[in-house]
Amino acid sequence: MSYTLHHPKWHRDSKPIFWWILRWAYIRFIFRELTSVAIAYFAVLLVLIYRAVQSGPEAYAALMGSLAHPVMITISLFALGAVLYHSITWFNLSPKAMVVRLGRFRVPDLMIAGGNYAAWFVISGIIAWAYVTG
Repeated sequence: MSYTLHHPKWHRDSKPIFWWILRWAYIRFIFRELTSVAIAYFAVLLVLIYRAVQSGPEAYAALMGSLAHPVMITISLFALGAVLYHSITWFNLSPKAMVVRLGRFRVPDLMIAGGNYAAWFVISGIIAWAYVTG
């Protein structure tokens, strides 16, 4: 069907720009989506650290010096909180995104989310152990 001069226009109700403030569930959803900015921040930071390590000890020391500034520490702590919120909400959402069946039985949501949390804590423990002993 092609457009003609007398084609009717579709009616759409206008929404205010802050429509999502009306319900707490919408606010949580928007905030969770905004946490992707913190994920991008840490991804870029890891690339910068990698490039500084490749460039030599002076470049690495200069980057670590700039990251030790109180403003950068505050930004990193805020980003860490956002990443933790992002991770927790994703682990709680994962049973809905990933339905696992064993034969005719569906694996309970608690086991899927619990497995994600267990893997997170084990991997974090291994990294902490390697950091402390290394």
